[in-house]
Amino acid sequence: MKRIADSETNKKALRARKRVEAIKGFYQHLFAYCLFTPFTIFINYKTYWDYKWFWFSVIGWGIAVAVHALSVFVKKGFFGSQWEARKIEELMRKEENR
Repeated sequence: MKRIADSETNKKALRARKRVEAIKGFYQHLFAYCLFTPFTIFINYKTYWDYKWFWFSVIGWGIAVAVHALSVFVKKGFFGSQWEARKIEELMRKEENR
């Protein structure tokens, strides 16, 4: 009985660690975006301000940050944790039926 409890505790700890790493990765991504955006605006200003090319990287990377935020903080998504659990169970059932 103790082994089962230890196994469940290990699984919970592993899931928590993965969640913390995902959140940490998002904040690193956001931090890089916040550093890069003013830098690109500055470079655009110093080189050729008549054509505002910095918007391409700001908008494109902004969309990527938004998608990353959705994947980290929205648990009930199309590919969220509930979907993963259902898919794992489905694949395990298929494997047992073979």
